[in-house]
Amino acid sequence: MNFADRLNQVETSAIRELFKLLGKPGIISFAGGFPDAAMFDVQGIQEASSRALAEEPGGALQYGATEGYNPLREQLSAFMQDKGCHDVSADGLIVTTGSQQALDLVGKTLINPGDKVIVEAPTFLATIQCFRLYGAQVVGAPIDAHGVQVDTLEQLIVQHKPKLVYLIPTFGNPSGATLSLARRKRILQLAVQTQTVVVEDDPYGDLYFGEAPPLSMLALSAEVPGSRDWLVHCGSLSKVLSPGLRVGWMIAPPDMLARATMCKQFSDAHTSTFAQATAAQYLKSGRMSSTLAKVREVYAERARVMGESLQRELGAAISFTQPGGGLFFWARLTGAGGKLADAGELAKRAIDQGVAFVPGAPFFPHDPDGSSLRLSFATADLDKIREGVTRLARAL
Repeated sequence: MNFADRLNQVETSAIRELFKLLGKPGIISFAGGFPDAAMFDVQGIQEASSRALAEEPGGALQYGATEGYNPLREQLSAFMQDKGCHDVSADGLIVTTGSQQALDLVGKTLINPGDKVIVEAPTFLATIQCFRLYGAQVVGAPIDAHGVQVDTLEQLIVQHKPKLVYLIPTFGNPSGATLSLARRKRILQLAVQTQTVVVEDDPYGDLYFGEAPPLSMLALSAEVPGSRDWLVHCGSLSKVLSPGLRVGWMIAPPDMLARATMCKQFSDAHTSTFAQATAAQYLKSGRMSSTLAKVREVYAERARVMGESLQRELGAAISFTQPGGGLFFWARLTGAGGKLADAGELAKRAIDQGVAFVPGAPFFPHDPDGSSLRLSFATADLDKIREGVTRLARAL
């Protein structure tokens, strides 16, 4: 077949390819970006789906509006208002099939072939692939423990005049970094000054372990006049409730929402009404706060144990910043003591030792750091984390 030229810009996800190796018996996986299925509030979701069918079966089972099931849009509006986004109304957002579809709609509505797009380096691999599929030239902006380096970002904006800047400001994937409050406000000011669209992807912001992170840029936009005109916010229930529901949302200026809705009509007509009705009933039930409290407690303990285990077992051969939330450790092999410094080679050796992780190189749009790696603590219990890190040390 004669396939579309755009497919030449992307390749199969290195992470998805790695998953094919995980069928080996006894493998302990730190590779996936999944929440722990044991954390799902099965009873609450079951009750929510039953109420959806009992109270409005037509709405739950029939075709629906492309913008989303209105009771869910109202619940999501309240959910966002509780997080400081006080001016988000139900008709100021659209429901998407996971936040990944929101990113695809960003690509469809904004990117022309040859446009420049700035992302964090490293960033979410699927975003790099998505934007390249629409012909973007993806430029990486360096990060540190406090998120993207804003002075460099400003220079890149001036140099490249990008169509948009994409950021995961809170507990980033893969970096685990959280953008400081001062940097968030400065980026909003930059968006206004340079008239550059900023996309804020926030799937992990509710998964904090101690002190809550800074308010989202969406919430802070009220303090920076004009910034809402240049801000797109993507949210998701996948990491906090269930990825199987495939419920995400996009908040954006009205003109962009209208065009994104039109593009969504062409792709799926609407997100599953049954999933939306279930999510609406769940949010209405008030169970989310207790679910989040449980998830935060479990993930915080797993992150603590992984950090201690890495320090104990690998010592100076690895460097990392302890995450304050999210699902990931971002680390670098130092080569200290003559140990391996190539994360790709370590990944192969690690599989032989019965443990898996994701090398960091695919998360960079260019100039990859071959010593970097991502470790997820979400799906392994404490004993498996300790044993997995011990196996990792043997592979090193």
